[in-house]
Amino acid sequence: MSIEKIKPGFVLIDLDGTLIDSVPDLAYCVDEMMKQLGMPVRGEDAVRDWVGNGVQRLTERALINSVEGMPDQDLMDKAYPIFLELYKHNTSQRSRVYDGVVDGIKWMKAQGYRVACVTNKAEAFTVPLLKDKGLFDFFEVVVSGDTCAEKKPHPMPLLYAAEQLGVEPENALMIGDSQSDVKAARAAGFHIFCMTYGYNHGEDIRNYNPDAVMDSFMELPNYLESAN
Repeated sequence: MSIEKIKPGFVLIDLDGTLIDSVPDLAYCVDEMMKQLGMPVRGEDAVRDWVGNGVQRLTERALINSVEGMPDQDLMDKAYPIFLELYKHNTSQRSRVYDGVVDGIKWMKAQGYRVACVTNKAEAFTVPLLKDKGLFDFFEVVVSGDTCAEKKPHPMPLLYAAEQLGVEPENALMIGDSQSDVKAARAAGFHIFCMTYGYNHGEDIRNYNPDAVMDSFMELPNYLESAN
């Protein structure tokens, strides 16, 4: 069966779980925070299921050891500054760019595609991480978790990126890894491709019916038109 390829006006790419596996750094910070609070460490496997909604939500989940629910506010007020200070100094040391990402982005750029990044991570952490991993210069626009009044799954960050680039949303593509990305893309009118390897709270991303599911950015030529 042949796949009908698309030619979006620009490609907006999620960060954590799509471009970069940032869980090792996040898990380190969670566990160091828990130690300082005199609470049990949570470990990388647990953190892998909790990420994707910003570091405040990650801290809340770590404190209650669950995806759902909220911690006591006094505990959160004590814990969150500890996490932020830890993460400020441990943003990228243990994180890695997923295999295929750089070559996939270079292929898109060679075909004339415009590329931007969107994340729920605050700008103070987003920009250093992208720069440390050599990805920052690929992107015309970077929309962080505190760029707009709303974060994904709200469509606002996606629509903001489209506005910045002067591209209609229906002619835009989002590449992500989570149900949050799918919901944001659908609400904004974007096409949506998802990676199998990312963070989706332990669920198979296929359950959310993205337009395409890929194991690697190297599969992009199967779905995007080339310049030739």
